[in-house]
Amino acid sequence: MTIAVLFRHLTPYVKPYRRLLIATLVLTAIGSFAAQVNAWILRYTVDHINELLMANKTVKDGTELLVFISLVLIGKELVYSVVQFGQKFYGEKLRIFISRDLSQTIVERILTYRMAFYTSPDNESGKLQTRIDLGISSLTRLVQNFFIDIMPLFANSLVALIFMFNANFYVGLVGLAILPIYFYISQLQAKKLGGFRRRMRTYRENKSNGIIRLIESITVIKSFVREPMEAQKHKTIQFEMTENLMQTRKLSFLFDSIKSFIEQNGVVIVIILTSYFVLGGFMTIGAIMFHILLFNNVSAPIRQLHRIYDEVNDALINAEGYFDIVSAEEEKEPSGDYIPDKITGMFELKNVNFQYPNGTHALKNVSIKLQPNKITALVGLSGAGKSTLINLLDKFYEPSSGEILMDGVDLQKIDTAFLRSQIGLVLQKNHIFNGTIAENIRYGKPDVNQAAIELAAQKASVHDQIIQLPKGYDSNANLLSGGQQQRIAIARLFLKNPPIIFLDEPTASLDAIATEQIKASIDAIKMGRTVIIISHSISQIIDADTIVVMDDGHVVEEGLHHSLFDKQGTYYRIFSAMANSLNIEKISKTMN
Repeated sequence: MTIAVLFRHLTPYVKPYRRLLIATLVLTAIGSFAAQVNAWILRYTVDHINELLMANKTVKDGTELLVFISLVLIGKELVYSVVQFGQKFYGEKLRIFISRDLSQTIVERILTYRMAFYTSPDNESGKLQTRIDLGISSLTRLVQNFFIDIMPLFANSLVALIFMFNANFYVGLVGLAILPIYFYISQLQAKKLGGFRRRMRTYRENKSNGIIRLIESITVIKSFVREPMEAQKHKTIQFEMTENLMQTRKLSFLFDSIKSFIEQNGVVIVIILTSYFVLGGFMTIGAIMFHILLFNNVSAPIRQLHRIYDEVNDALINAEGYFDIVSAEEEKEPSGDYIPDKITGMFELKNVNFQYPNGTHALKNVSIKLQPNKITALVGLSGAGKSTLINLLDKFYEPSSGEILMDGVDLQKIDTAFLRSQIGLVLQKNHIFNGTIAENIRYGKPDVNQAAIELAAQKASVHDQIIQLPKGYDSNANLLSGGQQQRIAIARLFLKNPPIIFLDEPTASLDAIATEQIKASIDAIKMGRTVIIISHSISQIIDADTIVVMDDGHVVEEGLHHSLFDKQGTYYRIFSAMANSLNIEKISKTMN
């Protein structure tokens, strides 16, 4: 990321506010000339007072001069105050508006990315959040400083340099000569510090991600009494950050000292040179102060250059992370444009292989047909590839190789939004959004009325528990237990009423009575739909029209319960283990 590339990226965000930009530029031009008034007045004052002294004049004779000087300086300060207010206000306004647009852009963009983007090790939630936060804060701070500090300073410097050359060519050369030296040193400083800043960004990402993981895992940490170990992990990152920060500061102070030394030498040269011209009769005494003040105006941005370069380089480094996310076109979720008139829900997988971004080979040469308007149960041990198969059918991921068809059409050619609108998905652990229970149930259909929401809740066997809450359906959904939240997710399914249903352990978090209630409700909604269910519930597996048995990413068996059981293969071992875990022998005796 270079400065030119950075400003090219920022241009679309600044363009909508061109009027603010023009107003700021006009104020900057006025302010840059107003900033030179002190130098002119000081030269004028010194020269005229010197003339009055040479003519043995008194204070009374200089009253007119003092009144004139006072009026000019007060007028200049009034103008300068208005200019500074305008610059700061418009600069802050630009910062706020651009910050808002940057934040909105990143949210809109990442919502379009495919699931593989989020499961990449480089894009863990804590790392993404840090990258986005640092990018937005650095970019908006750069915009603000550019219009409030950087642009006015360099405009003042340019005008002061022109006045110096106009007054005396040789003194102007001194002011001009110091600029490239300063820029070279500042660039060298930025180059030396670039690696430290990139490492600091990585440390911050890891620290943020570590804290998020720590909070998410706090129950496990406390149950195993691993607080000291987790504290040590955090301490290691902190000490590495501290060492990196100390090296950064050490280099910064070294380069700042060098630049200060050069600037002070410039002041000495200006004093010596102007004194020489005064003694030679080429300048008045007031010209000494005039040139010193102008040189200070030339060197003012130079004194700020280290801070400006820090801001710019922080923005360059942090902008890399931000714009890498914004411009990740290859991560956009692909979507076809075909929208079928009717969906029957027949899925066919042909030699499908799939590998996650972390390298896990989840599906291996899978070829199966999932019949429409039938219930298909996916059975297998953990890690067999069952959930991955559902993720592919919902187009959360694309196959690494092979082909998936729905009703004879390649899944990649079908409009993704349309496909998902026809699918109801209930996972083992469903996300509950921060909001009311009613808002969470109607999430898939925002325009439904309260009666429809309550009907869906009744089908999910959670209505009676909701109405017992103080605020009923207006209660915060996060107050519900895990099992109740699962029923809210199932209520969403009933409300959506889709022709295709994917169920991934839908009753795993529920108690026995709730499981029986939900099973009855799900059995009702299954009728006349294509249903694919992942479950370790014997009753749900036996009820399936087809059972697909998976092992280590392969489909190893397929058929009905009795035929698969009689084969005494993989399904037989899994089903027997389920039955034994239920202690069916004792249950049968109890029931008898």
